[in-house]
Amino acid sequence: MVWRGDASPEEIVRAHLEAVRPELNAFVAIREEALDEARTAPDGPLRGAPITIKDSFDVAGLPTRSGSRFRPATPAAEDAPAVARLRAAGAIVIGKTNTPELLASYETDNFLTGRTNHPLDLERTPGGSSGGEAAAIASGCSAGGLGSDGGGSIRVPAHFCGIAGLKPTPGRISGRGHFPSLGYPGGILGVAGPMARSAADLRLLFSVLAGYDAEDPFSVPEPRRAPEPAAVRIGVWEQFYAVPVDPGFRPTSAGSRD
Repeated sequence: MVWRGDASPEEIVRAHLEAVRPELNAFVAIREEALDEARTAPDGPLRGAPITIKDSFDVAGLPTRSGSRFRPATPAAEDAPAVARLRAAGAIVIGKTNTPELLASYETDNFLTGRTNHPLDLERTPGGSSGGEAAAIASGCSAGGLGSDGGGSIRVPAHFCGIAGLKPTPGRISGRGHFPSLGYPGGILGVAGPMARSAADLRLLFSVLAGYDAEDPFSVPEPRRAPEPAAVRIGVWEQFYAVPVDPGFRPTSAGSRD
């Protein structure tokens, strides 16, 4: 809409801020200055896009609490590199989103900012640990955002909330400025990754976020490239131990598993 001239970045950001639903408790902080920033949004592939950041990444001027009372309330001095890449592409950070304490749960609840609820049913969880991100995006108050994933922290809430999420290969997106640290040994498993309303938006966010960071020991100095379609194979685990599988998700033919 911005690039077509149908709406200004300020109008887009205002619409998303007005869509915030307090009963979801998806946000730990909302940046009112986002409206001023939208008026001078730089050109780029994400110009004027209102995005949210999981509260485990540094955002300049806001504390990084990771859902814990034991984390300092001191504002971060600078953006995490992944956040800086989003801003440089024209995105507007409208707020930070809730997490379980120190990201250590598949639901999103903590003693600092409380429980985040599912956009379609307040009695249910949006998942975790990027549950605030998933709830914000699924409820239409964020166009996409930045999460992190070690054991399912992007994938589980994306699945629960019906949005798109990607756990990229380690080294593709800088993990600096994240708490708990994504340095050694955490960076072997945990990575930063995008979340969005669609796979197309996810691809756009990933194209902005991916890049070499010389100060991240896990970062890989290898250009991002598209795979050869004929060489891509996708594996599907038909049964996870004794966990029930809804018929709508179970593969029905050999063809669906290739």
